[in-house]
Amino acid sequence: MNVEVDGHPVDARPGQTVAGLLLALGRTSWRSTRNGGKPRGVFCGIGVCFDCLVVVNGVPDVRACQRLLAEGDAVRTQHGAELPS
Repeated sequence: MNVEVDGHPVDARPGQTVAGLLLALGRTSWRSTRNGGKPRGVFCGIGVCFDCLVVVNGVPDVRACQRLLAEGDAVRTQHGAELPS
């Protein structure tokens, strides 16, 4: 399955979550906090803590641990609070 991560084409497996793909790529953080720009990634893994937020297909605040990838998805690192594109 073909997806894009921060502008780079990547192969993903069907049924894989965004967080699963990012961790498989060796990335442990993919969001920075609004105050201080501190790195964040997966913490709870069940969608409760909201630390794993990314932008998917222009929609910000997507929980990477909960979102299953689909063919052609464009995943982007989220920096602070963002408005939908």
